[in-house]
Amino acid sequence: MLAEIKGLNEECGVFGIWGHKNAAQIAYYGLHSLQHRGQEGAGIVVNDGEKLIGHKGLGLITEVFSHGELDMLGGNAAIGHVRYATAGGGGYENVQPLLFHSQTGSLALAHNGNLVNANRLKHELERQGSIFQTTSDTEVLAHLLRRHNEFPLVDRVKVALNKIQGAYAFLIMTETHLLVALDPNGFRPLALGKLGDAYVVASETCAFDIVGATYIRDVEPGELLIISDEGLESQVFTTETQHAICSMEYIYFSRPDSSIDGINVHAARKNMGKKLAKEAPVEADVVTGVPDSSISAAIGFAEATGIPYELGLIKNRYVGRTFIQPSQELRERGVKMKLSPVRGIVEGKRVVMIDDSIVRGTTSRHIVQMLRDAGATEVHVRIAAPPIVNPCYYGIDTSTREELIASNHSIEEMRDLIGADSLAFLSEDGLVEAIDRKHTNGCGGQCMACFNGNYPTPIYEDELVHQQS
Repeated sequence: MLAEIKGLNEECGVFGIWGHKNAAQIAYYGLHSLQHRGQEGAGIVVNDGEKLIGHKGLGLITEVFSHGELDMLGGNAAIGHVRYATAGGGGYENVQPLLFHSQTGSLALAHNGNLVNANRLKHELERQGSIFQTTSDTEVLAHLLRRHNEFPLVDRVKVALNKIQGAYAFLIMTETHLLVALDPNGFRPLALGKLGDAYVVASETCAFDIVGATYIRDVEPGELLIISDEGLESQVFTTETQHAICSMEYIYFSRPDSSIDGINVHAARKNMGKKLAKEAPVEADVVTGVPDSSISAAIGFAEATGIPYELGLIKNRYVGRTFIQPSQELRERGVKMKLSPVRGIVEGKRVVMIDDSIVRGTTSRHIVQMLRDAGATEVHVRIAAPPIVNPCYYGIDTSTREELIASNHSIEEMRDLIGADSLAFLSEDGLVEAIDRKHTNGCGGQCMACFNGNYPTPIYEDELVHQQS
């Protein structure tokens, strides 16, 4: 379903490159391919070998770099960021990469994720004299790195990373190094590639395709990559690791042409649809998916059942960002602006509507009604994921538990609220089997906390409201 109108949004996307004469331009195209991960702000910082300079702004990457700003960013290394601002705060000051200058050198930071102990660390750092310039939890790392400045950067990074908790894929650039770190649980996807002699890193492998880079491997949980003119070195900053990537990366957030841990996202979603068809079959005439992320699952459902897949809902791709603001009124109006039923396909038909999730239920109710208004005789809703009953604290903008419809209602009550003839969700076991990751921590190496409440890290709920980067 559409993130802008659904209240389910990924935090951001990061891209980095070291050792290419057109680093800024390559970062621009890489970020363009990651635009789905954040549309409210974008920025690029480059390293010309002597200093770090950057440009950032509010809006899409094409809007931020629309007046020749890219031509002024010369250098052979760059990091970039596209951002979705959750309740942690919008505004220019929070747009990344964050860039800091001091007498001992410059530092640029780009971060995908959310630190669950940011408030505690901020209070501690402020008692020690720090003055924060943003409301982003990303800035916490910069202040931690300034402690014990007499030690080498890599040592300081390791100490700092062991103080923070939560989800993070960090890119840290200085005049001499690009450091890449993934949290001990590997919540967020992060991949390493090569473009000629240059190294590239990105939140998703689809960014490699657009810039012509070759995928090498995924960054491992707890791993610290050190990239410089001397090459690439891999170290670890902790050995207490586990694979617990966010399940919603496969279900919804990542582009279908990306691969995570060697698993193609489109193929995983098709498998979800097939598993859903086995778990919750229904007699119907046509299967349709809610564009865009649910189309793969809908195809899988159709293949498994033999019910024809049809394009029963059309997405309007020419609506601007007006509806990205998460107000309920704009969400509801945005449904009709973003989606239209195809009357010639659904009229007089029993329709199976496949979606990836239900958050509040408002959007689902509107889509079901639109299909009925277009002449559908029955609308059966199938969700290619388990019910979301818990908030996410690791960088996804989900509602509070009170606002999550599945946290407060039974499936039958939800069916009645959205006006469907039937409603069913994919089971947790079905989800794990569909993605088929080769990890054995009991959940296929995935975080399932939003479905079952089993958070992989300590959670300080009193600190987490409105504290996302």
